[in-house]
Amino acid sequence: MLVGYARVSKEEQTLDLQLDAFRAAGCERIFQDKETGSKEDRPGLSEALDFVRAHDTLVVWKLDRLGRSLKHLLELLNDLKDRQVGFQSITENIDTTTPTGKLIFHIFASLAEFERDLIRQRTLAGLAAARARGRKGGHPRVQALNSPEKLAIARSLYADKSNSIRAICQSLRVSKTTLYRYLRSGNMREMEAAP
Repeated sequence: MLVGYARVSKEEQTLDLQLDAFRAAGCERIFQDKETGSKEDRPGLSEALDFVRAHDTLVVWKLDRLGRSLKHLLELLNDLKDRQVGFQSITENIDTTTPTGKLIFHIFASLAEFERDLIRQRTLAGLAAARARGRKGGHPRVQALNSPEKLAIARSLYADKSNSIRAICQSLRVSKTTLYRYLRSGNMREMEAAP
């Protein structure tokens, strides 16, 4: 069964061109949205994706009517492929139920993977350049108990069993993990005896 999905942005007025193309293609069921393509929640698309079954074909007028981005489009197409649902784009003449259509789909997927690899390489190169200049990536560690006086206060509060860990952390304004990390660095035996 051919299942059509039509979408226009809110500023566009009519779905007629797409609906006519679907009827000419032989679509038996058509779902539609009047939403911008960048909007994640598109009820018509959700209904269409829920409706199609194995060996059905989802038909769109153009690729940009389906996906918000190339990544989103490829995710949708991979999902359809996993469910054994074909895909057709009328304007671009892509039909994944044919060998040529499968080839075009794989080219798109390869381009997306290439783009991800380029982004990864640029990110790693940027981190390496930053490290070469003495900067470290990631979230900076909080130096909450970095002075001997603060660490001594933390130890004395911890040694007094009437203080709860939560109360100690609140008074020192540190997380439980930070408190234990600093206590562990100074006295391992205290930590082993801790509840």
